[in-house]
Amino acid sequence: MISFAVQQTEELCLYILVSRLFMEKRSRSSTAASERCRLRSHLQKSPGVDLFAVYLKLDLTKPIEDQGPLDVIIHKLTDVILEADQNDSQSLELVQRFQEYIDAHPETIILDPLPAIRTLLDRSKSYELIRQIEAYMQDERICSPPFMELTSACGEDTLQLIEKNGLAFPFICKTRVAHGTNSHEMAIIFNQEGLKAVHPPCVIQSFINHNAVLYKVFVVGESYTVVKRPSLKNFSAGISDRESIFFNSHNVSKPESSSVLTAAEVCLVPRASMTVSPSGFPYRAPLDKIEGVFERPNDDVIREISKALRQALGVSLFGIDIIINNQTGQHAVIDINAFPDSVPLKVLWGWKQQTVPLKISSCAN
Repeated sequence: MISFAVQQTEELCLYILVSRLFMEKRSRSSTAASERCRLRSHLQKSPGVDLFAVYLKLDLTKPIEDQGPLDVIIHKLTDVILEADQNDSQSLELVQRFQEYIDAHPETIILDPLPAIRTLLDRSKSYELIRQIEAYMQDERICSPPFMELTSACGEDTLQLIEKNGLAFPFICKTRVAHGTNSHEMAIIFNQEGLKAVHPPCVIQSFINHNAVLYKVFVVGESYTVVKRPSLKNFSAGISDRESIFFNSHNVSKPESSSVLTAAEVCLVPRASMTVSPSGFPYRAPLDKIEGVFERPNDDVIREISKALRQALGVSLFGIDIIINNQTGQHAVIDINAFPDSVPLKVLWGWKQQTVPLKISSCAN
Protein backbone atom coordinates (compact mmCIF):
# COMPACT_ATOMS: atom_id res chain seq x y z
CA MET A 1 0.00 0.00 0.00
CA ILE A 2 1.04 3.57 -0.60
CA SER A 3 -0.68 5.97 1.79
CA PHE A 4 0.14 9.58 2.39
CA ALA A 5 1.39 11.10 5.63
CA VAL A 6 0.58 14.79 5.63
CA GLN A 7 0.74 17.30 8.49
CA GLN A 8 -2.37 19.29 9.37
CA THR A 9 -2.45 22.69 7.69
CA GLU A 10 -4.60 25.75 8.14
CA GLU A 11 -5.52 25.87 4.47
CA LEU A 12 -7.91 23.30 3.10
CA CYS A 13 -7.05 24.16 -0.48
CA LEU A 14 -4.07 21.84 -0.62
CA TYR A 15 -3.72 18.93 -2.94
CA ILE A 16 -1.44 16.12 -3.89
CA LEU A 17 -1.23 15.59 -7.59
CA VAL A 18 -0.33 11.95 -8.10
CA SER A 19 0.06 11.15 -11.76
CA ARG A 20 0.41 7.84 -13.51
CA LEU A 21 2.02 8.15 -16.88
CA PHE A 22 -0.03 6.48 -19.65
CA MET A 23 1.02 6.37 -23.27
CA GLU A 24 -2.29 5.37 -24.86
CA LYS A 25 -2.68 7.67 -27.84
CA ARG A 26 -6.45 7.75 -27.75
CA SER A 27 -7.00 8.08 -24.01
CA ARG A 28 -8.56 11.32 -22.83
CA SER A 29 -6.39 13.16 -20.30
CA SER A 30 -7.78 15.69 -17.81
CA THR A 31 -6.09 19.04 -17.65
CA ALA A 32 -4.54 20.30 -14.45
CA ALA A 33 -6.93 23.26 -14.43
CA SER A 34 -10.07 21.10 -14.56
CA GLU A 35 -8.72 18.84 -11.81
CA ARG A 36 -8.10 21.86 -9.60
CA CYS A 37 -11.65 23.07 -10.13
CA ARG A 38 -13.02 19.65 -9.22
CA LEU A 39 -10.80 19.57 -6.16
CA ARG A 40 -11.91 23.03 -5.04
CA SER A 41 -15.55 22.02 -5.35
CA HIS A 42 -14.96 18.81 -3.41
CA LEU A 43 -13.17 20.59 -0.59
CA GLN A 44 -15.90 23.20 -0.28
CA LYS A 45 -18.41 20.39 0.28
CA SER A 46 -16.11 18.52 2.69
CA PRO A 47 -15.12 20.75 5.61
CA GLY A 48 -12.28 19.35 7.66
CA VAL A 49 -10.68 17.52 4.75
CA ASP A 50 -6.95 18.17 4.75
CA LEU A 51 -5.83 15.69 2.07
CA PHE A 52 -7.01 15.01 -1.42
CA ALA A 53 -5.34 13.11 -4.22
CA VAL A 54 -5.82 13.98 -7.86
CA TYR A 55 -4.91 11.34 -10.43
CA LEU A 56 -3.98 12.69 -13.81
CA LYS A 57 -2.95 10.95 -17.02
CA LEU A 58 0.08 12.64 -18.50
CA ASP A 59 0.56 13.20 -22.20
CA LEU A 60 4.26 13.18 -23.05
CA THR A 61 3.59 14.59 -26.49
CA LYS A 62 2.71 17.87 -24.77
CA PRO A 63 4.82 20.04 -22.41
CA ILE A 64 4.77 18.43 -18.98
CA GLU A 65 5.09 21.83 -17.32
CA ASP A 66 1.58 22.69 -18.52
CA GLN A 67 0.17 19.56 -16.86
CA GLY A 68 1.58 20.20 -13.38
CA PRO A 69 2.75 20.98 -10.84
CA LEU A 70 3.37 17.33 -10.00
CA ASP A 71 4.32 15.89 -6.63
CA VAL A 72 4.63 12.25 -7.68
CA ILE A 73 4.86 10.54 -11.05
CA ILE A 74 4.25 6.79 -11.26
CA HIS A 75 5.26 5.78 -14.76
CA LYS A 76 5.34 2.73 -16.97
CA LEU A 77 7.79 3.87 -19.62
CA THR A 78 9.36 0.49 -20.27
CA ASP A 79 8.25 0.25 -23.91
CA VAL A 80 9.32 3.81 -24.65
CA ILE A 81 12.72 3.33 -22.99
CA LEU A 82 13.38 0.18 -25.01
CA GLU A 83 12.42 1.92 -28.25
CA ALA A 84 14.60 4.91 -27.34
CA ASP A 85 17.56 2.62 -26.68
CA GLN A 86 17.01 1.29 -30.20
CA ASN A 87 17.29 4.86 -31.51
CA ASP A 88 13.62 5.35 -32.32
CA SER A 89 13.45 9.12 -32.87
CA GLN A 90 9.98 9.67 -31.41
CA SER A 91 10.73 7.62 -28.28
CA LEU A 92 14.09 9.38 -27.86
CA GLU A 93 12.25 12.70 -27.87
CA LEU A 94 9.68 11.53 -25.32
CA VAL A 95 12.29 10.14 -22.93
CA GLN A 96 14.40 13.29 -23.28
CA ARG A 97 11.38 15.48 -22.52
CA PHE A 98 10.56 13.38 -19.47
CA GLN A 99 14.16 13.47 -18.23
CA GLU A 100 14.36 17.24 -18.71
CA TYR A 101 11.28 17.66 -16.51
CA ILE A 102 12.82 15.41 -13.84
CA ASP A 103 16.07 17.41 -13.92
CA ALA A 104 14.18 20.69 -13.63
CA HIS A 105 12.02 19.45 -10.74
CA PRO A 106 14.14 17.54 -8.21
CA GLU A 107 11.30 17.97 -5.70
CA THR A 108 9.06 15.63 -7.73
CA ILE A 109 9.10 12.00 -6.62
CA ILE A 110 9.67 9.66 -9.58
CA LEU A 111 8.57 6.07 -9.26
CA ASP A 112 10.92 4.84 -10.48
CA PRO A 113 14.21 6.42 -11.73
CA LEU A 114 14.92 5.75 -15.40
CA PRO A 115 18.48 4.34 -14.86
CA ALA A 116 17.04 1.73 -12.49
CA ILE A 117 14.35 0.79 -14.99
CA ARG A 118 17.03 0.27 -17.64
CA THR A 119 18.80 -2.19 -15.30
CA LEU A 120 15.54 -4.09 -14.74
CA LEU A 121 15.02 -4.30 -18.50
CA ASP A 122 18.37 -6.05 -18.98
CA ARG A 123 18.49 -9.59 -17.61
CA SER A 124 22.26 -9.77 -17.80
CA LYS A 125 22.62 -6.65 -15.65
CA SER A 126 19.89 -7.62 -13.20
CA TYR A 127 21.26 -11.17 -12.76
CA GLU A 128 24.72 -9.75 -12.07
CA LEU A 129 23.16 -7.46 -9.48
CA ILE A 130 21.45 -10.45 -7.84
CA ARG A 131 24.76 -12.29 -7.75
CA GLN A 132 26.47 -9.33 -6.08
CA ILE A 133 23.67 -8.98 -3.53
CA GLU A 134 23.91 -12.68 -2.66
CA ALA A 135 27.68 -12.38 -2.17
CA TYR A 136 27.19 -9.31 0.04
CA MET A 137 24.39 -10.80 2.17
CA GLN A 138 26.19 -14.10 2.79
CA ASP A 139 22.89 -15.72 3.73
CA GLU A 140 22.83 -19.51 3.31
CA ARG A 141 19.09 -19.34 2.72
CA ILE A 142 19.65 -17.54 -0.59
CA CYS A 143 21.21 -18.76 -3.81
CA SER A 144 21.50 -17.06 -7.18
CA PRO A 145 21.45 -19.48 -10.12
CA PRO A 146 24.68 -19.39 -12.18
CA PHE A 147 24.20 -17.55 -15.47
CA MET A 148 26.07 -16.18 -18.45
CA GLU A 149 25.30 -14.05 -21.47
CA LEU A 150 25.68 -15.43 -24.97
CA THR A 151 26.54 -12.69 -27.44
CA SER A 152 27.36 -14.80 -30.49
CA ALA A 153 26.45 -18.14 -32.03
CA CYS A 154 27.57 -21.17 -30.03
CA GLY A 155 30.96 -22.49 -31.10
CA GLU A 156 33.54 -25.05 -29.98
CA ASP A 157 34.45 -23.03 -26.88
CA THR A 158 30.87 -22.45 -25.73
CA LEU A 159 30.74 -25.58 -23.53
CA GLN A 160 33.99 -24.53 -21.85
CA LEU A 161 32.56 -21.09 -21.14
CA ILE A 162 29.38 -22.63 -19.77
CA GLU A 163 31.38 -24.87 -17.45
CA LYS A 164 33.65 -21.98 -16.44
CA ASN A 165 30.60 -19.95 -15.38
CA GLY A 166 29.32 -22.78 -13.20
CA LEU A 167 26.41 -23.86 -15.38
CA ALA A 168 25.40 -27.44 -16.07
CA PHE A 169 22.66 -29.07 -18.12
CA PRO A 170 19.79 -28.53 -18.11
CA PHE A 171 19.66 -24.76 -18.20
CA ILE A 172 17.07 -22.25 -19.25
CA CYS A 173 17.58 -19.80 -22.11
CA LYS A 174 15.95 -16.35 -21.99
CA THR A 175 16.05 -13.19 -24.04
CA ARG A 176 18.35 -10.51 -22.67
CA VAL A 177 15.53 -7.95 -22.79
CA ALA A 178 13.23 -8.56 -19.82
CA HIS A 179 10.13 -6.84 -21.17
CA GLY A 180 7.62 -7.31 -23.95
CA THR A 181 5.95 -10.32 -25.51
CA ASN A 182 9.21 -11.89 -26.71
CA SER A 183 10.72 -11.75 -23.22
CA HIS A 184 8.40 -14.58 -22.16
CA GLU A 185 9.67 -16.90 -24.90
CA MET A 186 12.13 -19.31 -23.29
CA ALA A 187 13.72 -22.72 -23.77
CA ILE A 188 15.10 -25.51 -21.60
CA ILE A 189 18.32 -26.89 -23.08
CA PHE A 190 19.33 -30.44 -22.14
CA ASN A 191 22.41 -31.10 -24.26
CA GLN A 192 24.97 -29.68 -26.67
CA GLU A 193 22.73 -30.35 -29.65
CA GLY A 194 20.12 -28.08 -28.12
CA LEU A 195 22.57 -25.17 -28.17
CA LYS A 196 22.18 -24.97 -31.93
CA ALA A 197 18.67 -23.58 -31.48
CA VAL A 198 19.87 -20.74 -29.23
CA HIS A 199 19.70 -17.30 -30.83
CA PRO A 200 22.02 -14.72 -29.21
CA PRO A 201 22.01 -12.24 -27.67
CA CYS A 202 20.44 -14.13 -24.81
CA VAL A 203 21.04 -15.20 -21.23
CA ILE A 204 21.32 -18.79 -20.03
CA GLN A 205 20.61 -19.63 -16.42
CA SER A 206 20.95 -22.88 -14.46
CA PHE A 207 17.65 -24.67 -13.99
CA ILE A 208 16.83 -25.41 -10.35
CA ASN A 209 14.24 -28.02 -9.49
CA HIS A 210 11.52 -26.31 -7.46
CA ASN A 211 8.53 -28.65 -7.41
CA ALA A 212 6.67 -26.71 -10.12
CA VAL A 213 5.90 -23.74 -7.85
CA LEU A 214 6.82 -20.11 -8.54
CA TYR A 215 6.36 -17.28 -6.03
CA LYS A 216 5.79 -13.85 -7.54
CA VAL A 217 6.61 -11.07 -5.09
CA PHE A 218 5.13 -7.61 -5.74
CA VAL A 219 7.09 -4.97 -3.86
CA VAL A 220 5.82 -1.50 -2.96
CA GLY A 221 8.36 0.32 -0.83
CA GLU A 222 8.87 -1.64 2.36
CA SER A 223 5.71 -3.69 1.81
CA TYR A 224 5.21 -6.71 -0.40
CA THR A 225 2.71 -9.38 -1.25
CA VAL A 226 3.43 -12.94 -2.45
CA VAL A 227 1.38 -14.77 -5.07
CA LYS A 228 1.81 -18.50 -5.70
CA ARG A 229 1.84 -19.56 -9.35
CA PRO A 230 2.41 -22.81 -11.29
CA SER A 231 5.87 -23.31 -12.76
CA LEU A 232 8.03 -25.84 -14.58
CA LYS A 233 8.20 -29.38 -13.27
CA ASN A 234 11.43 -31.02 -12.09
CA PHE A 235 13.96 -32.42 -14.55
CA SER A 236 16.86 -34.82 -14.01
CA ALA A 237 20.20 -33.12 -13.49
CA GLY A 238 22.93 -33.58 -16.11
CA ILE A 239 23.04 -34.08 -19.85
CA SER A 240 20.18 -36.09 -21.33
CA ASP A 241 18.90 -36.93 -24.81
CA ARG A 242 15.74 -34.87 -24.33
CA GLU A 243 14.88 -32.42 -27.07
CA SER A 244 14.88 -28.77 -26.10
CA ILE A 245 11.58 -27.52 -24.72
CA PHE A 246 10.33 -24.16 -25.97
CA PHE A 247 7.63 -22.44 -23.95
CA ASN A 248 6.06 -19.11 -23.01
CA SER A 249 6.66 -18.40 -19.33
CA HIS A 250 3.64 -16.11 -19.10
CA ASN A 251 1.33 -18.91 -20.21
CA VAL A 252 3.01 -21.52 -17.99
CA SER A 253 2.70 -19.37 -14.87
CA LYS A 254 -0.87 -18.16 -15.27
CA PRO A 255 -2.98 -18.86 -12.15
CA GLU A 256 -5.21 -21.25 -14.11
CA SER A 257 -2.38 -22.81 -16.13
CA SER A 258 -2.64 -26.55 -16.79
CA SER A 259 0.23 -27.93 -18.84
CA VAL A 260 2.37 -31.01 -19.24
CA LEU A 261 5.26 -28.72 -18.29
CA THR A 262 3.79 -28.00 -14.88
CA ALA A 263 2.29 -31.41 -14.11
CA ALA A 264 4.34 -33.96 -12.23
CA GLU A 265 3.78 -37.07 -10.16
CA VAL A 266 3.62 -36.41 -6.43
CA CYS A 267 6.03 -38.38 -4.29
CA LEU A 268 5.21 -38.10 -0.60
CA VAL A 269 8.30 -37.99 1.56
CA PRO A 270 7.97 -38.63 5.30
CA ARG A 271 9.60 -35.73 7.14
CA ALA A 272 11.20 -38.15 9.60
CA SER A 273 13.12 -39.85 6.79
CA MET A 274 14.76 -36.66 5.56
CA THR A 275 18.26 -35.49 6.25
CA VAL A 276 19.27 -31.90 6.97
CA SER A 277 21.46 -29.70 4.79
CA PRO A 278 24.30 -27.55 6.21
CA SER A 279 21.94 -24.56 6.04
CA GLY A 280 19.42 -26.34 8.26
CA PHE A 281 16.88 -27.17 5.55
CA PRO A 282 15.51 -30.73 5.13
CA TYR A 283 16.18 -32.39 1.82
CA ARG A 284 16.42 -35.66 -0.06
CA ALA A 285 18.21 -36.75 -3.18
CA PRO A 286 16.88 -35.00 -6.32
CA LEU A 287 13.91 -36.60 -8.07
CA ASP A 288 12.10 -35.96 -11.33
CA LYS A 289 8.89 -36.07 -9.29
CA ILE A 290 7.40 -33.47 -7.02
CA GLU A 291 8.61 -34.19 -3.53
CA GLY A 292 6.07 -34.16 -0.74
CA VAL A 293 7.72 -31.37 1.27
CA PHE A 294 6.98 -27.83 0.22
CA GLU A 295 8.78 -24.93 1.85
CA ARG A 296 6.98 -21.61 1.58
CA PRO A 297 9.09 -18.50 1.13
CA ASN A 298 10.49 -17.16 4.37
CA ASP A 299 9.19 -13.65 5.17
CA ASP A 300 12.51 -12.60 6.63
CA VAL A 301 14.39 -13.70 3.51
CA ILE A 302 11.98 -11.92 1.15
CA ARG A 303 12.15 -8.79 3.28
CA GLU A 304 15.95 -8.77 3.15
CA ILE A 305 16.08 -9.45 -0.60
CA SER A 306 13.55 -6.68 -1.27
CA LYS A 307 15.45 -4.25 0.94
CA ALA A 308 18.77 -5.03 -0.77
CA LEU A 309 17.24 -4.51 -4.24
CA ARG A 310 15.56 -1.26 -3.19
CA GLN A 311 18.83 0.10 -1.87
CA ALA A 312 20.92 -1.08 -4.81
CA LEU A 313 18.55 0.22 -7.50
CA GLY A 314 16.80 3.08 -5.75
CA VAL A 315 13.39 1.70 -6.75
CA SER A 316 10.10 1.40 -4.88
CA LEU A 317 7.90 -0.59 -7.28
CA PHE A 318 9.14 -3.86 -8.72
CA GLY A 319 8.51 -7.59 -8.95
CA ILE A 320 10.65 -10.56 -7.93
CA ASP A 321 10.28 -14.15 -9.15
CA ILE A 322 11.42 -16.60 -6.48
CA ILE A 323 11.61 -20.39 -6.46
CA ILE A 324 12.50 -22.72 -3.59
CA ASN A 325 15.22 -25.27 -4.30
CA ASN A 326 13.60 -28.65 -3.61
CA GLN A 327 16.90 -30.12 -2.37
CA THR A 328 18.20 -27.38 -0.07
CA GLY A 329 15.19 -25.17 0.64
CA GLN A 330 17.18 -22.15 -0.51
CA HIS A 331 15.44 -19.15 -2.08
CA ALA A 332 16.54 -18.52 -5.66
CA VAL A 333 15.77 -15.23 -7.37
CA ILE A 334 15.30 -16.10 -11.04
CA ASP A 335 14.03 -12.74 -12.30
CA ILE A 336 13.40 -9.17 -11.20
CA ASN A 337 11.27 -6.81 -13.23
CA ALA A 338 9.63 -3.42 -13.36
CA PHE A 339 6.22 -3.30 -11.71
CA PRO A 340 3.98 -5.36 -14.01
CA ASP A 341 0.93 -4.17 -15.94
CA SER A 342 -1.10 -7.02 -14.48
CA VAL A 343 -1.25 -5.29 -11.09
CA PRO A 344 -3.75 -2.41 -11.24
CA LEU A 345 -2.87 0.95 -9.78
CA LYS A 346 -5.55 0.61 -7.10
CA VAL A 347 -3.46 -2.19 -5.56
CA LEU A 348 -0.86 0.43 -4.68
CA TRP A 349 -3.35 2.37 -2.61
CA GLY A 350 -4.67 -0.80 -1.00
CA TRP A 351 -1.35 -1.80 0.55
CA LYS A 352 -1.12 -1.39 4.32
CA GLN A 353 1.32 0.53 6.48
CA GLN A 354 3.35 2.23 3.77
CA THR A 355 4.07 5.93 3.80
CA VAL A 356 5.51 8.01 1.00
CA PRO A 357 6.62 11.52 2.06
CA LEU A 358 5.19 14.11 -0.30
CA LYS A 359 5.66 17.81 -0.88
CA ILE A 360 2.22 19.42 -0.75
CA SER A 361 1.50 22.24 -3.19
CA SER A 362 -1.06 24.99 -2.66
CA CYS A 363 -3.89 25.36 -5.15
CA ALA A 364 -3.37 28.16 -7.58
CA ASN A 365 -6.00 30.89 -7.67
